[in-house]
Amino acid sequence: MKLSARNQFKGKVVEIKEGAVNGTVKIDIGGGNVISSVITMASIKELGLAVGKEAYAVIKASSVMVGVD
Repeated sequence: MKLSARNQFKGKVVEIKEGAVNGTVKIDIGGGNVISSVITMASIKELGLAVGKEAYAVIKASSVMVGVD
């Protein structure tokens, strides 16, 4: 698989919360970092995602917001 997105993090699925249409997938990428993503339930099933399975978090953004207190 080749993608144009430069931010690709391999990890393990640690949690899936299923909803009616969308689900939340949490991927542990190591170092105490977990990335969460909301994707369709159809995608979760099509990708065969399950807790303990390896997956990639792929991030492509044209803008990133930064804030401070």
